[in-house]
Amino acid sequence: MNNQPQFYQQTRIPSTFDRWKKNFLANRLASSALVVLLIVVFIALFAPWLAPYDPAAQFDDFTVPPAWYENGTSRYLLGTDDLGRDLFSRLVHGARLSLKLALTVVVIAAATGMLIGSITALSSRWIEQPLLRLMDLILALPSLLLAIVIVSVLGPGLPNAIYAVAIVLIPHFVLVTRNAIKNELGKEYITAIKLDGVSKFRLFTHAIFPNILPTLIVQLTLAFSTAILEIAALGFLGLGAQAPNPEWGTILSESHVYITIAPWTVALPGLAIFFTLLSINLVGDGLRDAMDLDN
Repeated sequence: MNNQPQFYQQTRIPSTFDRWKKNFLANRLASSALVVLLIVVFIALFAPWLAPYDPAAQFDDFTVPPAWYENGTSRYLLGTDDLGRDLFSRLVHGARLSLKLALTVVVIAAATGMLIGSITALSSRWIEQPLLRLMDLILALPSLLLAIVIVSVLGPGLPNAIYAVAIVLIPHFVLVTRNAIKNELGKEYITAIKLDGVSKFRLFTHAIFPNILPTLIVQLTLAFSTAILEIAALGFLGLGAQAPNPEWGTILSESHVYITIAPWTVALPGLAIFFTLLSINLVGDGLRDAMDLDN
């Protein structure tokens, strides 16, 4: 009889986060977009140290082209605008301001929308239906048009632009949260937990919320890109950030009349907005695909 001890290879089961990470990194487009987004975030975080000049400082070199142009100079890497301000410094500080404003908007909209959505999903029809009809009414209007109307009523400026874009984004979080919770409530494990007699609050925090978190994460990324775009649009229309704030939309608004004689003053902030939005959307799509593959 063989009394030798037997050893078995232990199999490590990856966590949910590890599976999401593996699925996400397998998507090369989303991974590349994440690198671009991290670069933009790095520039925004270290803007005071990366920018060679104050974004509002004016020099005697008016409308100097970027350094790679024939008449360009290395002193101004991306050239200057019509007031002699260094465009590189303004774009770098603009990244900081634009991302900070968008983050503020998303935090306000997400906190309010998730709260209303949770109440809507867990309440009776007498509370649910009026709230849903109100959200449908807001969503029926074009988001930018509604934001313009709100800012026009409240008055132009950054605080009112933040409130306007947040109000526009709230219904999206309400409906996404409400639908995700309703979907979970129909599952068997929720029925089993209810039979144990748990409260609605404990049911939500310990059972439902962890399972709807992937859906909310994807919605957060998409809302972040929408917030950047609409804040830039309000700034371009003169309803958001006001000069001399180096917000990307405001830079476009100040420079668009010089597009024929100084096209870089329009193209560079436009490209900054484009690549930032593109990277955020691709990261959001990659997160959604990674989480769907895990299901």
